[in-house]
Amino acid sequence: MRGRPDSYSMYKRGTRDHSVDTYDKEQGSDRLLTGVGKDIGNPSWKRSLPHVLVAILSSFLYGYHLGVVNETLESISRDLGFHGDTMAEGLVVSTCLGGAFVGSLFGGLIADGVGRRRAFQLCALPMIIGASMSATAQNLWGMLLGRLFVGTGMGTGPPVAALYVTEVSPAYVRGKYGSFTQIATGLGLLSSLFIGFPAKEIEGWWRMCFWASVAPAAILALFMEFCAESPHWLFKRGRGAEAEAEYEKLWGGPYVKSAMAELSKSDRGDDANTFKFSELLYGHHRKVVFMGSTLFALQQLSGINAVFYFSSTVFKSAGVPSESANMCVGIANLIGSFVAMILMDKLGRKILLIGSFSGMVVAMGLQAISASSLVSRSSAVYLSVGGMLLFVLTFAIGAGPVPSILLSEMFPGRVRANAVAICMAFHWVVNFFVGLLFLRLLEQIGPLVLNSIFGTFCLVAVVFVKKNVLETKGKSLQEIEMALLQ
Repeated sequence: MRGRPDSYSMYKRGTRDHSVDTYDKEQGSDRLLTGVGKDIGNPSWKRSLPHVLVAILSSFLYGYHLGVVNETLESISRDLGFHGDTMAEGLVVSTCLGGAFVGSLFGGLIADGVGRRRAFQLCALPMIIGASMSATAQNLWGMLLGRLFVGTGMGTGPPVAALYVTEVSPAYVRGKYGSFTQIATGLGLLSSLFIGFPAKEIEGWWRMCFWASVAPAAILALFMEFCAESPHWLFKRGRGAEAEAEYEKLWGGPYVKSAMAELSKSDRGDDANTFKFSELLYGHHRKVVFMGSTLFALQQLSGINAVFYFSSTVFKSAGVPSESANMCVGIANLIGSFVAMILMDKLGRKILLIGSFSGMVVAMGLQAISASSLVSRSSAVYLSVGGMLLFVLTFAIGAGPVPSILLSEMFPGRVRANAVAICMAFHWVVNFFVGLLFLRLLEQIGPLVLNSIFGTFCLVAVVFVKKNVLETKGKSLQEIEMALLQ
């Protein structure tokens, strides 16, 4: 690689020819694939936890900005002069998602170019600027421009968070830590709903809802300065000594040697920085790209973000007070996220995905029945609300957190950032069109047909997961990589 110091090449050879061989001889066949010897045990989760907690602030902001327009959209549309225009209301939601698509496309390049820590700080900046612009908007175009800025930060944050959490976590808690991103998203959604409740009574309160998001974005940018950089990124950039220091900070001194030995086995020599995007489309990574992109597309085609964006509108049409109903939605999402955290490293990613999408099929069936003429009006309300809450709960158990965890685990370090970003781009494209068209489709074809369509996509997802998804529970990133190359 051009510009790589000779000392690194000597370090690399030394690591691969001496450290790996010596470590294997010392530990023999009992060496765990987490890069930890049997006699040493697993690294303490307490060391890496603070770094993960700072990183998931980006997921909190993602959830907050997804839900901030739920309770406030009616007030925003009245104050800015587009009340009753469903297309304009859809744009307020979807412009943010369009910006997220752009941010996602460049997120991998940013994360690989300047590192994970700086990428977090760069994603916080447009969130601060965009939220400030939205809070001070005087017309629709000002609001759309602010949402566009926020979206670019939202698009960069989730893939970088998935990368960072995967790369700094010991294998035995990687699934739990990965679930933290979904918990943070749920807390963000719940916070936006809670803060948005007074918007219908207090004139201009919606502006405070946007101002409130500036604080966590500023905290993310500041605290990330004190967090560890990803050892995987440092090693790939030829900064082996720094990678060792970060592993010591994250896992502890006794685990540095084995962790570096594992890194040496996958990130090989000068090939580490010769990535080309064509590899993701035509190379041996294309199968994982297809799997990840399809999972993200099916995740959004299930209709989940239609629930988060427009639950107030749906509950209002069913005669249910939106404040209490939306709070129940947020709580259901949070409960499901905690269940996922508990089960992720016990049952595995694939089982959670299958169970999650299957539950979503049942939930959408209840929603469709509630919109039919088969039940009375009072029963329809209970079925509609119950189906929506079940849908959110089962989504949060698997379909929400698992795809990003899986993708960040399955790609090798050399292509991980860019590959995850490309797959996330499909998420944002589908998300954009769902947010833009949901209210219009609800008017044109009605809830019965629309919920049936969403349920069909959930069923397709169950079949797809059974046939295509590889289980990664408890495996090191290097073991997963080797399994995919076979």
